[in-house]
Amino acid sequence: MSGPRSTAPRLSRARLDELVEEATIDANGESEQAAGFYTMMENDLVTPFPTQVLGLEVTVERVDMTAVDEIVAVCKRGAKRQKIGILDLPLPSPPPKSAEWIAAYRHWRRGFS
Repeated sequence: MSGPRSTAPRLSRARLDELVEEATIDANGESEQAAGFYTMMENDLVTPFPTQVLGLEVTVERVDMTAVDEIVAVCKRGAKRQKIGILDLPLPSPPPKSAEWIAAYRHWRRGFS
């Protein structure tokens, strides 16, 4: 796979704030807020999609949530699978449909306005 890599779709701060609000509207506490983002990604993010991790092409099969409320991408290469934190996952260019949820999650984790 060639071409420029993207870390997330480019969205305005206002749009990111709207997405954060949508994902966390009924959540009480950080754990429920993270679960809100996971639900949005699980429902809307189109998988599988290819990307590169450490120079190797992998397929992101799905997203998952760990016991410590971290959202991860389940990546596959051949017969092997590895979970990569969604905060660290390089996205392809163009990014997959609904990757704005990844951008919003990253925005939220950094502390949005």
